[in-house]
Amino acid sequence: MSEILVGAAEQAGESLGMSQMFMGVIVLALVGGAAESGSAIAMGRANRVDLSIGIAMGSCVQIALFVAPILVLVAPAMGQAQFQLVFSQAEMWMLFGAVLLGATVATTGQSNWFKGVQLLALYLIIAAVLYLIPAAAP
Repeated sequence: MSEILVGAAEQAGESLGMSQMFMGVIVLALVGGAAESGSAIAMGRANRVDLSIGIAMGSCVQIALFVAPILVLVAPAMGQAQFQLVFSQAEMWMLFGAVLLGATVATTGQSNWFKGVQLLALYLIIAAVLYLIPAAAP
């Protein structure tokens, strides 16, 4: 099912002029994490902020600490000559901002509407930047 989703998203993104970075970071993350996002929102509405943050950040931590390093190590065995995690300066600033704001929200243990607005604003800024960055030449 994931292969079908990625194939359909790739074709739709190309026809709409979206870069692969935008498709991978924004569109596929939204579609692929819809169930997680829904349960995190439901827990937040039920005033279970600790569980909501755990759901939202658990997936990110799993990808960062397990999936990405495994892909780097397993790629040569799968026939890929190299798989490196190389980020541009803009991508590093986006990552820094997301980590900084995420840590600020998570460390206080309390939430309010302004923190939610900050998180959504940062997400929209990242989406706009990724949409406007031209696709890298193959």
